[in-house]
Amino acid sequence: MLATESAQTGWQAELKLQFTKRLDKTVLANRHQRGPLAIQRPFYPEGEVCHAYVLHPPGGVVGGDELYLEFKVEPNAYALLTTPGATKFYRSAGSQAAQHQYFQVTDACLEWLPQETIFFPKANALLTSTIHLQGSARYIGWEVYCLGRPVIGEAFQQGNAVFKTALYRDAKPLLLDRLVVNGERDLLSAAGLRGQPVFATLLATPATTDLLETVRPFCEEVAFGTAGATLLNGVLVVRYLGNSTAQAHRLFRAIWQAIRPSITHKAAVPPRIWNT
Repeated sequence: MLATESAQTGWQAELKLQFTKRLDKTVLANRHQRGPLAIQRPFYPEGEVCHAYVLHPPGGVVGGDELYLEFKVEPNAYALLTTPGATKFYRSAGSQAAQHQYFQVTDACLEWLPQETIFFPKANALLTSTIHLQGSARYIGWEVYCLGRPVIGEAFQQGNAVFKTALYRDAKPLLLDRLVVNGERDLLSAAGLRGQPVFATLLATPATTDLLETVRPFCEEVAFGTAGATLLNGVLVVRYLGNSTAQAHRLFRAIWQAIRPSITHKAAVPPRIWNT
């Protein structure tokens, strides 16, 4: 949860959403907002599935800011959430900026498909994602990260970023992932990011070996950078490493369109914001 305001100097923001199945569609049953986080009014381009956009009006995160996102999806509900634009972590004078995501999905379906997160040089950031699945819950989610701004030749020579992801089903850990990038040393090392500023991960479950074989050709067709897919404890894990957020999104969106019917039993209906 959020630290007390007395211990923080930046924005303290919370967005808690609860999705419930009512009659023939999923509705946003409860919403709690605090600080500069909001959600656009839900809409229904594919009937029962609730599409919604998470908004951060300031547009950037600075040292001392702490954002907390909590999504709960109740039995038989189905929510798809994305963001209208990139999240930006700006340089820090020393204080850490943090974004914590906590998703709880119970015999339901959640898709979390945000735009990229960009880390400016000298940023000091902590990002955590914790996903708890219960019963027959289904999940597709991705994160696309960009260190520095490669389009203008600005490298992440200084700064610190910590990334933690934990995925559970019925309290059993399926995936525990942690990455620390401490400036240029970790960006350039062979055991780190090999000089590539963009890295991304897609998670989808429940998945099978057949689905893994469906996805692998997409990874082999990446023109620049590298991509690969594995299956771990019933979780499809796809990773991208390269220099283009646009390429990462093209890859993940193509994979999403291919796997969504198997994972969620729904044909792929892209969020309208992707067309703008």
